[in-house]
Amino acid sequence: MSMQLIGLAALIALLGLLVFRRAFRALLMLGVRTMAGALVLAATAALGGWTGVALGVNLFNALVIGLLGAPGFGLLLLLQWALR
Repeated sequence: MSMQLIGLAALIALLGLLVFRRAFRALLMLGVRTMAGALVLAATAALGGWTGVALGVNLFNALVIGLLGAPGFGLLLLLQWALR
């Protein structure tokens, strides 16, 4: 009986993957782009004293850069400048 439940759960999981394939791919790509944004923020923080550009390394900033790319980075810099 338990093997049947495991098989049924595996089948339901496989069907869920097939149905929501685009959504999973979009979430995966958002995660990859957010991690790349966090790396850009970390590099910016490391060079911040030398360049004079300093942004916090946090999830919100990484998401903005991950979603918008280079314009998002410029937007964050402009927002920081406007709020100072």
